[in-house]
Amino acid sequence: MTQRPSRRPAPRPPEGTPARAELARMARSLLAGAARVAHWADAALGPDRDAGQHDAKATLSDASAEQAAASLGLSTAQVRAEWDTARLAGLVEVHGDSARPGWRLRAWDRDDSAVLRGWVALFDAWSLAHPEPAEHEAATVAEVVSAMPQVLSFLQLSAGPVPVEQLLDLLEQRVTELRTERCEIPYGPQPDPDQTPPRDTPLGPLLDWALHALASVGALTYGDGQATLTPLGSWAVWVKLEQICVAAQSPAGNIEAVAEEMLRGCAQLRPQAARDEYRAWLAARPVGSAVTELLGAARGEDALLRGLAFEALRVVGAPAEPDVRAVADEPTLRPYALLWLAVHDGADPEDAHEVLTREEATWLWVDTAAAVADHGEAPLLVRHLESAVQPTIPMLLDEVRAVGHPRTVQVLVALAAAHPDPALAKAVRRAAFQVHTGSS
Repeated sequence: MTQRPSRRPAPRPPEGTPARAELARMARSLLAGAARVAHWADAALGPDRDAGQHDAKATLSDASAEQAAASLGLSTAQVRAEWDTARLAGLVEVHGDSARPGWRLRAWDRDDSAVLRGWVALFDAWSLAHPEPAEHEAATVAEVVSAMPQVLSFLQLSAGPVPVEQLLDLLEQRVTELRTERCEIPYGPQPDPDQTPPRDTPLGPLLDWALHALASVGALTYGDGQATLTPLGSWAVWVKLEQICVAAQSPAGNIEAVAEEMLRGCAQLRPQAARDEYRAWLAARPVGSAVTELLGAARGEDALLRGLAFEALRVVGAPAEPDVRAVADEPTLRPYALLWLAVHDGADPEDAHEVLTREEATWLWVDTAAAVADHGEAPLLVRHLESAVQPTIPMLLDEVRAVGHPRTVQVLVALAAAHPDPALAKAVRRAAFQVHTGSS
C-alpha cells in the first residue's frame, strides 16, 4: 500500500530506429546550411539591425542576401533558400516585420532536443518549404496536404520502399473520404459506385509534388517510382502516431473532435493533461488548419474556450505567431493575442499583463469573469475580484461599465448574487442595472 503506482513506461521506437543522438546528428547535417546563414545573420547584423524587409514576413533584404552570399561563398538564391529554411525550423524567429535568432540557434551545438524540434518544425512545414505548382486549385492542394499524414503513416508502417502507384491509390481514397466528410455531393451523372469517382484535378502530379517536398526536408527518399522514409522521417511519423494513440487511450480522447469540442473536453483536465491532449490533437492535423480552427473557436461566445484556445496555441508555438498577430486587432481576441505574443517574445508569464492597457485589462477581466460565471462556482467569481487592476470596487465598476463587454450585465448580476457582502452586492446590482438601461 505504500508503493507508488507504476507509471506507463515510455514507448520505445520501432526496432532499427537510430539513437536520439544519431537522429540529432542527421538533423544537424540536414539543417547545416540554414544554421550557417542564421549564425551569419546573428554575428554580422547584430541584435539591433534588421536582416529582413518590412513585408510582415521578414523576407531577407537584397542587401543582406548579397552580403551573406559574399561572406559565405554562396549564391543569393542559396542564401534566400537557407534563410527560409531557418525560419521554418525556428532558427530564425519572425516578430512582426523583423527577424532575430531563435532560441534553437542558441542551443544548436549542445541541445539535441532543440535540434530535433527544429527539424520536426521543418517537417511539419513541408508544404511551405517546397511551394505547390501554381496551376493547381488551392482547394485540391489543401486536400492533399490534409491527406498526407495518412500516406506518411502507411510509409512508416511499411518500413521500406513503397511504389508510388500504391501511395496514389491511398491518397485518392483519403481525399474521397475528406470530401465525403464534408458532404460534398457532385452534380450531374454519377459513376458506378464500385469505381473511383472522377476528379477535376488529377492527384498524381500533386502526389509527386508532395513527395518531392518531403524529400527536400529530409523526410523521405523518392525515385525510381517508389518512396522510402528516412530514419528521421520514420522517427517523426512514429512520434506523431504515438501521440495520437496516447490521446485515443486517454480519458478525454478528443483526437477526432473539432477544436471547440476538443477544448470543452479539456476544460476539466489538469494543465499538463490538457497540454498532452492539445499536442496529440495538433499532431493529427496540419498546423495551419489547426491554428485556424482554434482561432475560430476563440471567436465564439464561450469565454472559457477563448482562454483554452490560446493555451492550445501556446503548444503550437512559433508557427502560430503570424495568425495570432493578425487577430490582435480584433477586440474580442486582442487581450489574449497580446499576452500570447508577449510570452512568445520572451516576457515572463507573470509580467505579461503589463503589455495590456488599462482598458484591455478590464475587458479581459470581464471576459474571464464570464467564463467563471458560466463554468465555475460562486466563490471563484468572488475571488476573481482580486485579479482586477483597479484598486477599489467603485473604480472597477466604473471602468467595467465603460469597457463595453457584451457580457457585462450577466457578469455583474452573477457577481452580485455570489458576493457575501450585502452592501457591495447592492452596488454591483446597481451597476448592472445602469449598464442594462444605459443610465449613468
